[in-house]
Amino acid sequence: MRNCILVLGLILVASMALAAPIDGKWIGEIAGQDGSPMKLSYTFKADGATLTGSTAGPDGKEVALKDGKIDGNNLSFSVSFDMGGQEMKMEMKGVLSGDDLKLSMDMMGQPMEFKLKRAK
Repeated sequence: MRNCILVLGLILVASMALAAPIDGKWIGEIAGQDGSPMKLSYTFKADGATLTGSTAGPDGKEVALKDGKIDGNNLSFSVSFDMGGQEMKMEMKGVLSGDDLKLSMDMMGQPMEFKLKRAK
């Protein structure tokens, strides 16, 4: 019985240590259309294999992440923006490494990569 309690305690501690290293705010930037830097901000929350969160849209309003998944250090999600009555959907895939998150994005067939850092 004591060993069973010890094993359950170790599993609980391990799951807490492994759970959601992505949780929190992440920031970065990409080059805008005119080449000037455009700031990015994401908030992520993992619940098992499900990833939720939000980012700021072009108008500054909060936009929810969709179809979020997390598997170990790999994650994926999509973001949809309304651009003058037309939906623009971006598919994202990323790899988490400590306080760095490398994302690749497909926006209307145009691939792009960028990095985010965990906000302090």
